[in-house]
Amino acid sequence: MKTSTQDQVKGTIEELKGKAKEKVGKAANDPDMEAEGQDQQVAGKVLKKVGQIKKVFGK
Repeated sequence: MKTSTQDQVKGTIEELKGKAKEKVGKAANDPDMEAEGQDQQVAGKVLKKVGQIKKVFGK
């Protein structure tokens, strides 16, 4: 698997984990966990975008 595809897959996984963590934080009334989930989602989106950019440049 190309690194660009791996980055996109890893990014998607991070986004999903972040969404789950955010929901658990909301349900448990834990603002720190909720914020951590939101951060993880952003990191996942960035990683997906890196994979897309690599794909454009052929890496």
